[in-house]
Amino acid sequence: MKRRPIRIPNLGGAQAIILHRPHATVQALSRQLTAIGLRVAQVWPELGPEAMAADYIFFDADMGHDAMFPWEPGQSPIPMIALIGSEAPGRIEWSLKAGAHAQLLKPVGDSGAYSALLIARDAFDAQKALSAEIADLRRRLEERQTVVRAVTLLAARGKSETEAYAQLRRMAMAWRISFEDAAARIVAAQGEADDRTRRR
Repeated sequence: MKRRPIRIPNLGGAQAIILHRPHATVQALSRQLTAIGLRVAQVWPELGPEAMAADYIFFDADMGHDAMFPWEPGQSPIPMIALIGSEAPGRIEWSLKAGAHAQLLKPVGDSGAYSALLIARDAFDAQKALSAEIADLRRRLEERQTVVRAVTLLAARGKSETEAYAQLRRMAMAWRISFEDAAARIVAAQGEADDRTRRR
């Protein structure tokens, strides 16, 4: 994986949602976030549709439950920061499974929110970059397997593997599509032919 550049985002005007019951923690955190330049909203006991417009979510790890979020655990589309008061292993494990990208210990004082925001943003961006890279590798692997299958199908018509590969390349050029798309077209055509044979 290529080294990812670290960027410090401009937080002015960003939207933060604090998913926490009314508490002194919410007041202290709101003061910090407002001073940094964020717009802040507090909700409880679960996120609604407004979460999709937020830039950051702070959530209560102590009273957290899976139904708090409108997405599957660990699939947050937004950087998430766990507000942790109890360092019980079960609570920390739950917050990690929920998808926390950073944490802030309670009671929240007059500092800590800025670094938590930056760490959460960087961890979220790294997670997205890694997911995109994995998806790309999977796609390329599937394409490679499709090419091998197409060459095998062409070779089954009495050609050598080298001749079949060259034929596939010529077909791609003739059809004006990529090598991989040509392979997919051949494999799909064979699949349709097999289906017709089975239906007879």
